[in-house]
Amino acid sequence: MCFRKRNGYRPPDHFNAKIYTGPVPAEQDAVMVQNEGPSTQRPNACCLCWCCCCSCSWYVLHSLTLPMRRSCGSRSEEERRARRKSQETKLETISNCEACTKPSAEEVRQWAQSFERLMRSATGRNLFRQFLRTEYSEDNLLFWLACEDLKQEYNKASIQEKARLIYEDYISILSPKEVSLDSRVRETINGKMQDPTPHTFEDAQLQIYTLMHRDSYPRFLNSSIYKSLLRNGSCSSSES
Repeated sequence: MCFRKRNGYRPPDHFNAKIYTGPVPAEQDAVMVQNEGPSTQRPNACCLCWCCCCSCSWYVLHSLTLPMRRSCGSRSEEERRARRKSQETKLETISNCEACTKPSAEEVRQWAQSFERLMRSATGRNLFRQFLRTEYSEDNLLFWLACEDLKQEYNKASIQEKARLIYEDYISILSPKEVSLDSRVRETINGKMQDPTPHTFEDAQLQIYTLMHRDSYPRFLNSSIYKSLLRNGSCSSSES
């Protein structure tokens, strides 16, 4: 309770009596009622002052509209996710088509000799992708594969469509699968998207390739996934 209310504080006479909402001495109740007429005091007056600020129209409006705004925001987010989930792009279809065949023991050992050897092998890429999934960086490899697929395209309409999908899936800051690129590369891509070519994402692809080589590849060689295959000499997993 406000200190002023608790101690029966009353403002000086020159203040407007209608503003004051504190306790009134019993002997002057009748006088105050006559002066004020019908009561206009709002409920739930603020305890920090004597001007009923907490029951103002902003507070009421905010309390009523906040749940509505939250509901609309949640609905928009759900719709966006639903659209995203239902839009199975050609990119993921292509990248999921790599078959996992049984590699020889020599081939498995060669993957440890260079990252290039690993990436040239479809089975090696599948195994590397399985490892990246455990580190939540699978999108780096999917982006690289999509760029490789784009380089094989010659039809202009198909190039534009695939370039748009790559941009929306891996370059746009609104995408949940956005890859990590520096501002220079992003600006270059934005300038090329008006008339994309099979090599529009070449700089970005090289940057992601370098990132996987320096960051993920050493950890992959020390992972249980690779060591298990190295011991057994067989592919124990396939694409989901």
